[in-house]
Amino acid sequence: MDSGLSEIGSTKMFDGHNKRYKHYSETLGCSMTFSIYFPPSASSSHKSPVLYWLSGLTCTDENFIIKSGAQRAASTHGIALVAPDTSPRGLNIEGEADSYDFGVGAGFYLNAAQEKWKNWRMYDYVVKELPKLLSENFSQLDTTKASISGHSMGGHGALTIYLKNLDKYKSVSAFAPIANPINCAWGQKAFTNYLGDNKATWEEYDATCLISKFNNLSATILIDQGESDQFYPDQLLPSNFEEACKKVNAPLLLRLQPGYDHSYYFIATFIEDHISHHAQALKL
Repeated sequence: MDSGLSEIGSTKMFDGHNKRYKHYSETLGCSMTFSIYFPPSASSSHKSPVLYWLSGLTCTDENFIIKSGAQRAASTHGIALVAPDTSPRGLNIEGEADSYDFGVGAGFYLNAAQEKWKNWRMYDYVVKELPKLLSENFSQLDTTKASISGHSMGGHGALTIYLKNLDKYKSVSAFAPIANPINCAWGQKAFTNYLGDNKATWEEYDATCLISKFNNLSATILIDQGESDQFYPDQLLPSNFEEACKKVNAPLLLRLQPGYDHSYYFIATFIEDHISHHAQALKL
């Protein structure tokens, strides 16, 4: 089936453009939106590397584009920002919108194994379908040069996708990631429903478990965590990830930021550091 890619919005910002697109996703079996910020330097003769941004629970592709202010640094460094949505939408699966932390807006960047949620394949969408769609339709992007970042559930997505695909991404960073989902309520609820009861399958989507297997890293992992984040003590567990990194000598820079919460005010404060981190890995 033709993806029916169409542009549904465009806004100039820092001399580049935020553009929003709609297409039919074969992977997810529904129509999806995503946003791209093209820096002013992007052209078919001067292709921009790509930084994927994965958002958190309840978000769409728009939150990051509207709230983060990341375009200023992306414009300066010549990096394109690509923000997908956080789950399939419009499938009307019973119970898909009953809670904020499961179903719609809560795809957890995995491939569901339970029949009822078989369309929830955000892992394949982000890792396979979206990059292919970009490389086939946007000559101004160099999808072979890519890095990945995200917030909360999206930080979990960024870390796990990066660790399992070190050949596809040059670097990773995260804001307040769900770093050890098998040991927190959000992760346990999502994994039980999407993946079933097999705990070995859960570990395939847990950064703290994965780092012991995939740790031949070419770039330091950058994580920022606000110390006044209401979810920090119980849901996010970055110190578990830090401990796992130490065991295998994986390079991690975990910065605890006093007074900052879980919001986009926190992200906007430190996003420039993250884009510089990726620019360095992408050798810009």
